[in-house]
Parts: sequence; structure tokens; C-alpha cells
Amino acid sequence: MIEAMPIVSASTGLHETLALLTSQLHPDANHKEDLVFLKDVFSEKSIGYLMKIHDKLKQYEKQSPTPVLHSASCLAEDLAEELQNGPLEDDERELLLLLSTPHLKAVLSAHDTVAQKKFDPVLPPLPDDLDDELDEESVKIVRLVKNKEPLGATIRRDEATGAVIVARIMRGGAADRSGLVHVGDELREVNGNLITHKRPDEISQILSQSQGSITLKIIPAVAEEDRLKESRVYLRALFDYTPFEDKATPCQEAGLPFKRGNILQVVSQEDATWWQAKRVGDCNLRAALIPSTQFQERRLRYRLKMGSFPALISPQAPTYDRAEKEECDSKGTLNGKDIASLRRSFRLRKDRQSSPGEAHTPDGSHTDFLIYEEVAQYSPRPGERPRLIVLIGSLGARITELKQKVIAENPQQFGLAVPHTTRAKKCHEREGVEYHFISKAAFETDIQNSKFIEYGEYKENLYGTSLESIHRILDQNKVCLVDVQPEALKTLRTAEFKPYIIFVRPRIYDSQRKFGSSSSLSAGITDDDLQEMKQAAERMDECYGHWLDYVLVKDDPAGALAELQVVLERVQMEPQWVPVCWVRR
Repeated sequence: MIEAMPIVSASTGLHETLALLTSQLHPDANHKEDLVFLKDVFSEKSIGYLMKIHDKLKQYEKQSPTPVLHSASCLAEDLAEELQNGPLEDDERELLLLLSTPHLKAVLSAHDTVAQKKFDPVLPPLPDDLDDELDEESVKIVRLVKNKEPLGATIRRDEATGAVIVARIMRGGAADRSGLVHVGDELREVNGNLITHKRPDEISQILSQSQGSITLKIIPAVAEEDRLKESRVYLRALFDYTPFEDKATPCQEAGLPFKRGNILQVVSQEDATWWQAKRVGDCNLRAALIPSTQFQERRLRYRLKMGSFPALISPQAPTYDRAEKEECDSKGTLNGKDIASLRRSFRLRKDRQSSPGEAHTPDGSHTDFLIYEEVAQYSPRPGERPRLIVLIGSLGARITELKQKVIAENPQQFGLAVPHTTRAKKCHEREGVEYHFISKAAFETDIQNSKFIEYGEYKENLYGTSLESIHRILDQNKVCLVDVQPEALKTLRTAEFKPYIIFVRPRIYDSQRKFGSSSSLSAGITDDDLQEMKQAAERMDECYGHWLDYVLVKDDPAGALAELQVVLERVQMEPQWVPVCWVRR
């Protein structure tokens, strides 16, 4: 119930009135929940603060304050100039420093703007006359104010009538924020210039070059479309896009440039050809155009058919750390073996489907083009199995040494997916530590049962990494590290493993510096080897870069280890973008 309110005078502030009202709220049996809710709302500290601010502003308004002068900024500049012309005492030096700070300059500039009441742009007068032919039509005169930003609208020519029509409104742009221009509106004039007979590119140039206010004469669409809510579709770009190199874009200035790996929020898919999107992380709230999946795929198929699509070559530079390990001494250096022939002696035997990096048939009927991948944010949760860490590397990366150091420093948190082999066990080796040693017959049976994510042959012995060995580590709630051939990524990229993929590549210096005097790989490396390593890394990035979460450039072992440890810690703590199917099942 609410008791009789005490008399509130005209001088009582809003904050005091609210406090009095709150004190009179006494819940009874009939309206207990409503009155408790109302009392909780009125008792919120934020409401109280807002009421205090309101009261202070009202008191200040009653005083009718007037500025002492309208140019405080100029006065401050003159004073600073006077101080600089002579010797300074301590307090004068302090005053000069204060007048030079950007914060004080900004405050004085804001003061002058308020004092001079220059709040709005000066707009030209409305035109007095309208064309005779428009007398019977509903004509709308729209004034928009923009700075250097694009207007945020694209136009097209109606094939039937020849009229210039607003084709799309970019979300967050000047036209969108005004709420006065809509898709389907017919554009007649821009700043008093008749544009009926101008080409769309000429009109776009006029709009982009206009600064300050733009006056548009518009015939509104018969039925204005409802403004749609922003979608929450997020895509990872799998290719680089530069609007100014795309002749098909309806307006190059309205295009959104992006790089492979950028996360894009698609805010509108109304147009089947050009979607509106923003780059996640950009300060700019205005949407821009990107090619839709259907349109991009259609023109890539056309280029493939015409033979202008760049040929994709499967990289012939897998990781060879496991093969190198067989020929390494305790210091990790090669025992005088020919490194080039050693690399070529290890080959995968696994039959597999065509990977994204391989050449495709000319008709492209079964080609999976790399365009976009729908993603969502995934946050690790307590008690959930850790994400699988997958390391791939180009020639010279020596991933085995890197991952073994990570595990050696923290064996309680990290584990290694122990590989299988058919070779004989050496005297110093232990079953299940360096390898799982099995017979060739058992190995081939496991191959038939698809138990290996990858396998290969080296010196007539079989080597492979099994799914079971990965599960064994993850089930112990340890982070499992595996290094695989990049072709295996297609098997591992599932919701079951949620792999975080790290590409390790050596830093390639010129032929004079080689790998640097501190690197253990500098001995025995020729210029041809350096060139081969560089090309291998480039091919790996080109063919598999769209699957990578992180690229670690290995300069020196200690620095690479420290960087990898930071990345591994971040993976288990921070949210990451993953394929949407991994989190929506």
C-alpha cells in the first residue's frame, strides 16, 4: 500500500521526491510482489545518481549562466605564446605545460563551441520551386549531413523505366542513420543537379565527392520495406578480397576489403549477390558490401571453366620430423646424412579423398571453393576435455623437438599422442613412451579399420598416429599435442576434437645469413635447401592457410618455445572462433 504522500513543494528536487516516494512504499498482502519490485527499482543507486544529476542541471539552468568570453582557446594560445617568449618561473612553466595538454585544449574547444552555439551544420535553404512534372507525385526533399564517410547507399538503373533507384542501404551508414532514404526510392536530383540522364557511376562520384550537407530530391517507393534487424551470422573469410580490384562490385567505395582469416559479421543477406557485413573488431559501425557465397562460387566456377582460375598444387613438403628423428643423435643434429635425400625418403601411403590443396578436374563440378566458413565463438568450460593441439610445419621446422620440450616442462598438463611403428624396439626405448611397437600384420589390420589419422612408410617400416592414442591423452584431461601431415587436418577438424591448429615455419634468412649462427640447423644447409624450405612454407600456407589458427615463425628454439607456451595457455583460457557446427549440435 502507499500511504498519504507528504506535501512536496515546487522547490523539492526530483531526487528528494523519489526518496520520499520510496519511503512510503509498504507492501501489503495483495500487491506485495508489485510493490517490492517498484521499491527495488526506485532504490537503485544508478537511478538516484541520475536524479541528482538532473537536480544539479536544473539548479544551474535557473542561474541562466552566460560565458565570460567566446574564445577561451584563442586566449590560452596567446597566453602560451607570451610565456614562451621570456624566462619562466616554476609556476609559469607548470602553467605552460598545462596549457599544452590535449585534454585541456579539448575542454576549451568544447567550451567555445557551446558558448558560440555552433551545434548544427549550416544548411542551404530549401528550393522554392519544383518541377512541373512532379506536381502529381509525392516528392520528398532529404537533407543528409556527412563528412568524409561514404553516403552508405548504392544505386541502379531500372531497365524498364530508366529511373535511378536506390538499390541498397548500408547498415550504419549516413543514409541508414537518417531513416529518410529507403530501398526502392527513385533519385531525381543531387544538390539541385538533375541526375536522370547521368550514369550510375557518375552519380556515385557526385555523392562521394560531396562534403557537408547533401540535398536529395526523391520519389519515395510505393511500399517502403521494413528495416530488418541485424543478423548474427559470423563468417571466417577464406580468401583475400579487394573491392577496388573487383569490376563486378556495384560501388567500389562501398565494398569491404578483408584478408583471409578475418571474422565478418553479416548484417544483411537481402541481396542474393552482395551481402552487407562488418569486420569484427573494427571501430567503424557502418556495414559494407561483400560478395555472397553463391555469387563468389558462380564466378569462380566460370573462371575455372575459362581456364583463368589459378592452378592449385598439392604441397609436397610434409613434416619430416619423425623421419629425421631416426637419424638424429642426442644433440638433435643430423649424423652426416644427406638432408635432401632424407626428406624425399618418407612418403605417405594413405588413400584419401582429394584435399583442398590438390588440383581439381577442369569442369569443377565437385570443387569445394574456399569462400567463407560460418563460425561461432567457443569458450572452454570447466570439466570439458581440452582442445586438441595440432602442429603442422614446413621443412626445417623440427616440430618434434618443440613439442617434446613443452611436455618435458609440464608433463602434468600436456601429453603426446604416441605413434605406432612396425620397426624393432631399440634397447633404450620403452613400449608406449617413444612408440607403440606392433607387428606389420596388426598395423595393416588397423589401417583397414581406419584407426589411423595418418600413416607412412620409412625404410620399409610403417609409422602412424592413431585416434586411440589421442583419446587416451584427452581422457586424462591433458592437452594432447600431435604433429601431422596437413592432409590429416580434414580428418581431425571435427566437433569431437575441436583442434587448434598451429603452423610452425622456420624463419628463412638470405643466403648470407642462412639460419643465423645460433641455429643448430645452419650446418649442412645449402642455398638450394633454403630455397626449398621457403617454397615449402609458401605452398603450405597457400594450400592450408585457411585452416590455421596461429602461425609461429621459429627463429630460435628458446623464443619459439616461449611463444608456443603462451599460445597454449591462451587456447585453454580465452574464447576462439570455431566452425559453427562444433558448438551447435
